[in-house]
Formats: sequence, structure tokens, C-alpha cells
Amino acid sequence: MFRHEGKKRTYTHNLRLASMLSFVAGLVNVSGVMQLQVLTTNVTGHFAYFAENIVLHKYASSIVFVFYVAAFMLGAFCSSLLIELFSRRSVASPYIFPISVEIICLLFVALSSSTWANANVLALVLLFGMGLQNALVTRVSNSVVRTTHLTGLFTDLGIELSLFIFRKRYKHRLKNLKQGVYLKCFIIFFFFIGSILGGFLVPQFHFKTLLVAVGCLIIAMFYDYFKLSFFHLKRRLSHHNRYRWKTKSSERNL
Repeated sequence: MFRHEGKKRTYTHNLRLASMLSFVAGLVNVSGVMQLQVLTTNVTGHFAYFAENIVLHKYASSIVFVFYVAAFMLGAFCSSLLIELFSRRSVASPYIFPISVEIICLLFVALSSSTWANANVLALVLLFGMGLQNALVTRVSNSVVRTTHLTGLFTDLGIELSLFIFRKRYKHRLKNLKQGVYLKCFIIFFFFIGSILGGFLVPQFHFKTLLVAVGCLIIAMFYDYFKLSFFHLKRRLSHHNRYRWKTKSSERNL
């Protein structure tokens, strides 16, 4: 999922990445809303709450929303920073480091109790983690995939669907348009599935529901390694079988 970059990256790579991480985002989003009553995968709503509190002269309360936005941005900053730092070294995939930090963030929240005393801290950690993920996916997919919020996705989907009405005019782009629509539908679908699953699990397991998201991230992180190991094993076995077949053929000829 993370091994291929730039021109080497295909539509299938983005589809796998989008499906897995949009599911994680949906799960995190509904967990934050149900446990903390805080949006934890995007910051658009926090600007509205910030403005509302300013108008109502609740200046102390408004500061919280500034921290929420800053935490998301800091996550995106740290994600890009880690990728840049480790991309200059002999590392198999620099994207492993931000996703590892995201796993730590989710584990921290999953193993914490959502009391009123630390609710804001947990919300900040989740926003930081989602900032990490959003920047990570944006970098690895070259801005093709977004997984933590749906506003831009529905906008792009609406634009691309409208172009199908003029398919004769855009016939040279028809394949790319279809792939773009399918990709966005997959992201929306898996975000929805993650949200629904989280809605069922959170009342029973509270923040331990995030352990499902952690499991998905671990699978995503090691997917390339296991796939590559399987490919090498398969090629080795194929080579071994060909060698045995040639040896038996030589013995028969003798």
C-alpha cells in the first residue's frame, strides 16, 4: 500500500489504501462523537463552534477549538516531517513512521478512560492522529486520496458525475473519470461501514473499539512486506520446481 510512489503507483494501490484507511477514519470519527461529543477527523465544524463562542463572549471555551485545529495541523506537519526525514535515509518505506505514531495515538486513547477531566486531551490526541493520517495518505497518493473527511470527496464526486453527461466531449478522459468516481465511492462506502461498525461497538466497548482501527493500521503497515515475501517465496518455489523438472527430464534422456 505504501511501497509504490509517483508514476509507479497505480489505481489499484490507491483503492486498497483508500478502503483500509477510510474505514479507520470512520471508526475514529464515530468513536470521538459518541464518547467525547467532538469531531475528531476534520476541523471545519470547529471553526463554526469557535465563532459561535466568540459571539457569545465565551472566550475561554473558544480557545479549546483553536487547540483542536492546531492539533490536526500539527499532526499533518509531523507526518510530512517524518516522511521527509526518513526519505533521505536507506529506509524501505518512510511512510511506516507516521502510521506507527498514529497507532500509538489510537492505542493511548483506546487504553484511557473518557472522564470529563481528560476528554479534551483524548480529543486532541485523536485529532493529531487523524492529521497524521490525512497528510500521510495525501503524500503517498500524490493528493489523489483523502480519507478523514468527506466534504471534498462529495464535491469532486459531484463534478465528475456531471462530466458524464458530456461524455462525448470528455471521451479522452472517460477511463480516468470512471476510476475517480469508483475510488471516491469506495472511500465513502468504507467510511460509512467504519462509522456503522463503530456505532454498534462503542456502546459496548467504549474507546476499546479503536483497537479494531489499530489492527487495520497494522495490517496496512505490513501488507507490502507480506505481499513481497509471498511473491519471493512463490518465485523460489517455481524456480525449484522448474529445476526438478529439468533434472528428471535429463535423467529420462540418459
